[in-house]
Amino acid sequence: QVQLVESGGGLVQAGNSLRLSCAASGTIFGITGMGWYRQVPGKQRELVASITRGGSTNYADSVSGRFTISSDNAKNTVYLQMNSLKPEDTAVYYCNFETRFGVRWGQGTQVTVSS
Repeated sequence: QVQLVESGGGLVQAGNSLRLSCAASGTIFGITGMGWYRQVPGKQRELVASITRGGSTNYADSVSGRFTISSDNAKNTVYLQMNSLKPEDTAVYYCNFETRFGVRWGQGTQVTVSS
């Protein structure tokens, strides 16, 4: 079974940057878009950013101007560059591939921003 493998999470101080990556372990057909979501305990998972196969992007208001999503379609990989991190960005971040056949999720990577 093809999995989405995330990397790049960790502990950083406020104001610093992190770059998350998410790569498929094999070929996934019919990808229409990719995205990053985040979740904190007791709250619903929320969309952070998304990118279509054609390159159109969408951001949550809380990260617009600080985060940048990008993708390498040939490698089935999606990235999230996170700059000017804030303590409220602390969460588990999940990548997501939308396909014509369903949705796939990564296992999640913890991002912790200290003040």
